[in-house]
Amino acid sequence: MPARYFARSDGLALGPGAFVSALEYSTGVNGEIVGKLSPTFFNLVLQDIQMLASDCIMIGDDIQDDIEGAKKLGMKGYLVRTGKWRKGDEELSDVDGTFENFASAVNYIITQEKTN
Repeated sequence: MPARYFARSDGLALGPGAFVSALEYSTGVNGEIVGKLSPTFFNLVLQDIQMLASDCIMIGDDIQDDIEGAKKLGMKGYLVRTGKWRKGDEELSDVDGTFENFASAVNYIITQEKTN
């Protein structure tokens, strides 16, 4: 499913999902979605970098597209409180960690690697 919304400087805006649905309805043809929520997207990336999902972490601000998409494949999902994040998002899904921003999530990962 394409994204419902995206972050702009003035707030959230309607994402591509509504437009894709309208085009599918108008044409009578179902599109093939290959984006972050799609397992195909994640599997292509994992294949390209030759990594197992269980060895990877998705860091993102979108609980549905970033975190849930990755978790379905067995990746860890770290939610950052930037961009699309909204208060309470971390309660909507099985999040492995919540961080103020991307840099703090990366610093946490680096720190964990040094201790393991």
